[in-house]
Amino acid sequence: MALKIIGAGMGRTGTVSLKIALEQLGFGRCYHMLELLAHEDHMALWAAVADGRPDWDAIFAGYDATVDYPGCACWRELAAFYPAAKVVLTVRDPDQWFDSTQATIFSADTKETLADPRFAPIARLMHRLHPDRYDRAAMVAAFNRHTRAVTDGIPKDRLLVYRVGEGWAPLCAFLGVPVPDRPFPRANVRAEIEAIFARSQNADGSFNVGQMRQMMTDKIPPR
Repeated sequence: MALKIIGAGMGRTGTVSLKIALEQLGFGRCYHMLELLAHEDHMALWAAVADGRPDWDAIFAGYDATVDYPGCACWRELAAFYPAAKVVLTVRDPDQWFDSTQATIFSADTKETLADPRFAPIARLMHRLHPDRYDRAAMVAAFNRHTRAVTDGIPKDRLLVYRVGEGWAPLCAFLGVPVPDRPFPRANVRAEIEAIFARSQNADGSFNVGQMRQMMTDKIPPR
């Protein structure tokens, strides 16, 4: 199965909402960091990606789309490997994006978890996009650099630069599908993620990844 849609937007740009939207539009399963947490055996596959030995068909077997980390760090390779796939670049205000990352995926409480050797391949791939994840100026510059790279590197007829607040219309027009008769999905808002991290923290400061995964998955409504 070849990917049909490649999400090039970084985490905290509405990627969970986009994942749900794509699945509701009938594009099958959509890969996301949540999927990786549910399939930790994929870590070895992503380690091979980080080492320059990707097996994309093995990673994305059973998936029609990918969004969020770690796939967004490999957008260029994926676009070349799946030349018929369309690319969606989710964007938002870079300063607001930075604030969101620091309160959630890159908060002070997550530093030990991100340093866990099990997550080393993902950390290496994230490092491609933003080497200094805790510095505002560096992160904003990295966000803008990433946006320019994608918009310059993907043909315009193959690319949608998209803010999830725009709703169904531009996404459906780009993908050539009807607008569904339901509200655009909203998920994974900042307050929810902050609560999830707080409730998943162990006494020693580490995180219960299984509990975190379940709570994050519970935030995704049924298809």
